[in-house]
Amino acid sequence: MGIVSLGYLGVHSDKTDEWSQFAQKLLGLQQVDKGAGTLSFRMDNYKQRFVVTNESGNNPAFIGWEVESSDDLSIFADKLENAGHEVSFANSSLADQRCVESLIYFNDPDGNRIELFFNPQTITEPFIPGRPISGFKTGAHGMGHAVLHVQNAERLLPFYQDLLGFSLSDYGLEPIPLYFFHVNERHHSFAIVGSGKTGFHHFMIEYQNLDDVGQGYDLALLEPETIAYTLGRHTNDYMTSYYANTPSGFFIESGWGGRLIDPAKWTPHETSTGPSFWGHDRLYLSEEDRASYRNMRLDVAASGLRTPPVIDCPWLYNEFWRS
Repeated sequence: MGIVSLGYLGVHSDKTDEWSQFAQKLLGLQQVDKGAGTLSFRMDNYKQRFVVTNESGNNPAFIGWEVESSDDLSIFADKLENAGHEVSFANSSLADQRCVESLIYFNDPDGNRIELFFNPQTITEPFIPGRPISGFKTGAHGMGHAVLHVQNAERLLPFYQDLLGFSLSDYGLEPIPLYFFHVNERHHSFAIVGSGKTGFHHFMIEYQNLDDVGQGYDLALLEPETIAYTLGRHTNDYMTSYYANTPSGFFIESGWGGRLIDPAKWTPHETSTGPSFWGHDRLYLSEEDRASYRNMRLDVAASGLRTPPVIDCPWLYNEFWRS
C-alpha cells in the first residue's frame, strides 16, 4: 500500500496564451488538445502531466499522487475520514478528465486539493517536446517535485507523514521552517515552506541532459524578469537548476542531476548549510535579502563542502574516451 510518485499537477489560471508559450517554448512540454480552453501538457508516455484550468486565480488547482493499487484508494479514504477529513470518490467524468482509471480527492489542512489516483492512461505516440530536448526524468520517480507555501509547517506534518505516509528526507528551521519528503528514490517529491502564505512556491521538472537546462536558461535570459533564481546547485538534492517566474506568479525549477536515495536506509536529518552550493541568486528579493543567501553560499564554499564526484562521466573517467 502507498503513494509511489507525484503524478500530475493542475493550476488555476486564465492566462492560457502565456502558459501555452511558457510551457512549450521554455519548458519543452508538449501541449495536447483538451478543449473548453483548458490546457493539457505531456512530458512522457503519460497522457497528461500538467493542466491549466482556464479559471481565474493563481492557486494550485490539484496535486495528483499515484498509488500502487486500486485498493489503496479505499484504504486511504478510510484513514483520512477516520481522522476527520472529508473524502470524495470521483465519478467517471472526472476520472476521464484526469486521464486515470479511478481517484479520490480531499483537502489538506491548508485547503490544497489533493488527489490520489490509480492506473494513469498512457499512450504509445512519441513524446514531441515544445523545443528540442532529450526528454524528462520521470518514470518511477514521478513528474518531479512540488513545493507549497504553508501557514504553519508543523501543523501539516501529521497530515502528510501519518496519514499520507510521506517520509521525511531532511529539514531546516532557520530562517523559516522547510521540510522535504520522499515517496520513492527521488530525494524529495514534496516540500513545505513555513512562510505563512499559501499556494505553490514552485514545482520542479528534471531534464535528462544538462544542456537542456542551460539552453532553457539562455532562452529565459532573453525575456526580461523571467529568471527568478539564477543557475545554481542545491545542497540537499544536488540539483543543478534555475527558477523561472511563471505566468501565475509562482516559480518553476528546471533541473538536472537530482539526487537519488535508498528510502530503506535513509535517515532524516536537520540541515543548516543553506540551500545552495553556488548560484541560485534570488533576483526577486531585495538586495539585503539576496546578500543573506549570498553569505550562506560563501560560507559553504569556504568550508569546502562539495557534492560527491560524478564517477560515471565517460569523457572524464573512462580511458576509452581519453585515448
